[in-house]
Amino acid sequence: MDKRSEKNVTAVFANAREVTFSADELIVSKTDLRGNLTYANRTFMRVSNFAESELLGQPHNIIRHPDMPRGVYHSMWKTLKSRHEFFGFVKNLTSDGNFYWVFANVTPDLYKGNVEGFFSVRRQAPRAALKVIEPVYRQMREIEQRSHKETAPTDSWNWLQEHIKCETGMSYEEFVIGLYEEHC
Repeated sequence: MDKRSEKNVTAVFANAREVTFSADELIVSKTDLRGNLTYANRTFMRVSNFAESELLGQPHNIIRHPDMPRGVYHSMWKTLKSRHEFFGFVKNLTSDGNFYWVFANVTPDLYKGNVEGFFSVRRQAPRAALKVIEPVYRQMREIEQRSHKETAPTDSWNWLQEHIKCETGMSYEEFVIGLYEEHC
């Protein structure tokens, strides 16, 4: 998307519509170690409204929606760097300013014991699960706005972990996988 003033961006997102895809479709992508896209399947291109030439070589965060708390990505990269897979609900941005929700599974791509990049497989996010996760993400964004820029992702992530533990007794991963399975 072109750079816009904050006022114009707010207006664009206020008129955004949700793009959906069917429950039997998977959005698949692969990145290099720096997070630059090296593969995008046709479903990814159709849903995100980007051509392959607009995606390949670009940072995967080209589809990052501003409604997403930075703390979620902080956790994702921390998890991936420890060679574990990450699960989470993610709101993504399309090339024309619309959005789509996914349940993401991001996995390190290992070859001969070395991480060479990352695979991401995304499924349709159940509507009932989003009703649970959206207010949580809203709270995380509020924490990030009140926090110092450098500590904001960690602050919101720590709040999320504590919130989930207090409310459910579960870890973040157990919570999001359970939420997905309960409502899919």
